[in-house]
Amino acid sequence: MPTSRFTFPGHNGQLSARLDLPEGPHLATALFAHCFPCSKDIPAARRIAGRLSAMGIAVLRFDFTGLGHSEGEFENTNFTTNVQDLVAASAELAQRGMAPSLLIGHSLGGAAVLKAASELANIQAVVTIGAPFDPEHVTHTFAHALPQIMRDGVAEVSLGGRPFRISNDFLEDVAKGKLTPAIANLNAALLVLHGPRDATVSIDNASEIFLAAKHPKSFITLDSADHLLTKSEDAEYAADVIATWAKRYIDLPRPAPPIGTPEGVLRVSEADPKGFMQDVQSGPHHLLADEPAAYGGTNKGLTPYGLLSAGLGACTSMTIRMYARRKAWPLTSVSVDVTHDKVHGQDAGSESKTKIDSFTRAITLKGDLDETQRQRLLEIADRCPVHQTLERSNHITTKLA
Repeated sequence: MPTSRFTFPGHNGQLSARLDLPEGPHLATALFAHCFPCSKDIPAARRIAGRLSAMGIAVLRFDFTGLGHSEGEFENTNFTTNVQDLVAASAELAQRGMAPSLLIGHSLGGAAVLKAASELANIQAVVTIGAPFDPEHVTHTFAHALPQIMRDGVAEVSLGGRPFRISNDFLEDVAKGKLTPAIANLNAALLVLHGPRDATVSIDNASEIFLAAKHPKSFITLDSADHLLTKSEDAEYAADVIATWAKRYIDLPRPAPPIGTPEGVLRVSEADPKGFMQDVQSGPHHLLADEPAAYGGTNKGLTPYGLLSAGLGACTSMTIRMYARRKAWPLTSVSVDVTHDKVHGQDAGSESKTKIDSFTRAITLKGDLDETQRQRLLEIADRCPVHQTLERSNHITTKLA
């Protein structure tokens, strides 16, 4: 995916940002707030940005003041300054003609986007991942140092294996950062993602956020995921959920199809250059293609032949339904089981002496149909355009883009 790196002014110095852009039309923009005290480049953030950009949503990730490659001293930051940095990031995007409509926050970043949403225009949807209901919750990660911080005004603590200086101002600020009013008055759809086994921020926090919010709101469990979504499958699951959910609540205008291709262009791009997973994008629609784990893939999507079989099965079912509807026949449901094999041509009744592709369809028709109607619908299945395409010789033109 194309990437633009730049800095912009935060509440105290320049903030380092990364803007992940869609390869195709830009349909919307999301703003991502990372966890405490992480950075914009954690794996979960990368995967979520990749999935959203594949569906046309640009994603801005940036390092809060004093973290990653951003300027400023972490010691002088707090929850309020995080919210100020988010507002500054939104203003930067607006100046670029890309005002965000989706906010995503991880851990304390989730609390920050809930607080910032009321200060930002045009926000249509908000997502929290492992977020605390009370920002003061983060102090338990350095509880042993609280007496020293209150006594000396500042203390150095270890967070994620790195040293950070936490000031008493930070403690006082998070103690005042109550979220209930902000959540109750959230003028946007809300998606709460949380793992029941999250040992850093308990799932009780997600329940409180969800109960404080008004509809539309959704709550999705992340099952066995840890707080940082360190397992790739957990981060990819969260990314898929966010991408699917977001389409319902933010405006994603359908891009105009290229001239001469009224149904648009289907684009396939690598989702993981080290494996086989592919992003498949066609207009507003998105899915994954992959290979089974036994063949070196991650089994996150249909195989290429699975997608081909799906096209045959879907077209067959649609063709049968259209005919039964036109005839007003009592067909209540139709399902098509498709299997694909490589067989010797002669075994399939072909004159070919080499192996050919063989597709078998098992069609289930339900409803008060007589035998004549069932046989006619079986015949109609062969009129499926995809069936006819697969049966006749085809021509494929390949060129460099």
